Amino acid sequence: MKRYKVVGIGNAIVDVLSRAEDTFLVHMGIEKGIMQLIERERAETLYGAMENRVQAPGGSVANTLAGLGSLGLPTAFIGRVHDDALGRFYADAMAKDGTDFVNPPVPGGELPTSRSMIFVSPDGERSMNTYLGISAELGPDDVAEDVASAAEIVFLEGYLFDKDKGKDAFLRAARTCRAAGGKAGIAISDPFCVERHRADFLRLIEDEMDYVIGNEAEIRSLYQNDDLDADLAAVSSICPLVVCTRSGDGVTILHEGRRTDIPVTKIVPVDATGAGDQFAAGFLYGLATGADMKTAGEMGCVAASEVISHMGPRPEANLQALFRQKGLI
Repeated sequence: MKRYKVVGIGNAIVDVLSRAEDTFLVHMGIEKGIMQLIERERAETLYGAMENRVQAPGGSVANTLAGLGSLGLPTAFIGRVHDDALGRFYADAMAKDGTDFVNPPVPGGELPTSRSMIFVSPDGERSMNTYLGISAELGPDDVAEDVASAAEIVFLEGYLFDKDKGKDAFLRAARTCRAAGGKAGIAISDPFCVERHRADFLRLIEDEMDYVIGNEAEIRSLYQNDDLDADLAAVSSICPLVVCTRSGDGVTILHEGRRTDIPVTKIVPVDATGAGDQFAAGFLYGLATGADMKTAGEMGCVAASEVISHMGPRPEANLQALFRQKGLI
C-alpha cells in the first residue's frame, strides 16, 4: 500500500471570486471567459475593484486534490507559497481539506503568494486574471522523492510547463513515481500553453505519461487541426489512456485502443469555475479505486455537475453520496 493515492504538482494559487456584470468586464479591460496572466500591479488594481470577495485556496490540480480529499482518498500537493498571509492561509486550508501540503511556506525575499481574481458573469462564465507570483518558480528541488515514490498516481498541471524548471519538476515527479510502480499523468490545462510548448508536450506525453486529460480545445491544440477524432486517435497512439471532456457534448475516453463515450445532461452553470478540475477528481477517484472507464468517467461528470451548481471551484455536497445515488459505488 502506498502512502498516497494521488499526489498532485501544480500552481498554488489563492482564488478570489466576485460576481461581475459584462459591462464591468468591458470597463476594466477583462476578456471574458479565459484565463489571463497579469502582473503584480494589475493584480492589485483588480483586487481593489472586487466587491463581496470570496477567498479560497485554488489552482487547477490543487482543486482536484481537494475533491479527492473530500472523497476520502489520501492525497498530497507539491507547490510553492510564500510565508505571507495568503501563503499561510493556503497551506492551512489545504490541510483542512485533507491534503498534505508537503512544502512549507517559503520565507525571505521570494515573490508573493500567487492569486487569481475570478469575475463570475450572470451566465456563470468565469474570467480569470492570474498573478503567478512564487508558484511559477516551482522546480525539481521542490519534488521530494519520498513523496513522489509514495504515490499510486501522480497528476501534473500543464500550466507549470511554461518554465524549464517546471518541466524538470514534472520529469522528476513522473519518473520517481513510475520507478516505484505508480502511474503518472497530466492535465493539458490550456491550449495556449500547448501552442508555446507543443513538441515538448507531445514528447512528455509519449515518453513519460500513463494518462492525459484535456478538453476538446486542448486536445485539438496538440495537432493544430479541427478533426477531433483524428486527434484523439493520434494521442491514444502515444499514451494508453486519453480522456477528453467536450462540455455539454459529453466525455470520450480511449483506453488501450477501446473507446467509451459518456453523455451528459446539460445544465446552466451558476459558476463554471473548477468544472474541469472536479471532473478530474471524479475520474481519478474511479481510476484509483479500480472502477472501469465508463464508471470513472461518470464519476467525473457527477463531480463536475456538482461544482458548477454553486460559486467556487471545490465541492460543497458529499460526492460519495452523489455517486451512490447514481449507482456508481
